[in-house]
Amino acid sequence: MTIKLQRICVPVDFSETSAAALLYAKALADAFGASLYVMHVLVAWVPNADFPASPELYASLEESARKQLNAILTAEEKAKYHAKVDLVMGTSEFVEVIRYAREKNIDLLVLGTHGRGAIAHMLMGSVAEKIVRKAPCPVLTVRHPEHEFVMP
Repeated sequence: MTIKLQRICVPVDFSETSAAALLYAKALADAFGASLYVMHVLVAWVPNADFPASPELYASLEESARKQLNAILTAEEKAKYHAKVDLVMGTSEFVEVIRYAREKNIDLLVLGTHGRGAIAHMLMGSVAEKIVRKAPCPVLTVRHPEHEFVMP
């Protein structure tokens, strides 16, 4: 059995953990000659009676996310990895990552995981765990800073 990776996706949240996942994804893209897909999910602001949504605030969040996302790879890296950089709007991070992976025929998802404690996990759940359970492709999870990536 041969493993052939053509499309590697890294969902990012602009944390150190997703930066570590991006390092792994770049190394794998180098090793397999794969294209790199970097995506961020901007969760749609759902208005409610207690805290009405401000269109200006949401527009500001979108603009900030686009700037951070476009700066995540250099122009040289974008060309080298045939990179696709996408901002996806949705109501759930894990649902949008799964949808994106299916639509783009992703061969491998590389996720940063924050490794929260058991109580935080019970209260909030884990986006990474939900993605691992539902992903249409293999998923590599990367923890940081406990395990640093070392270049060969």
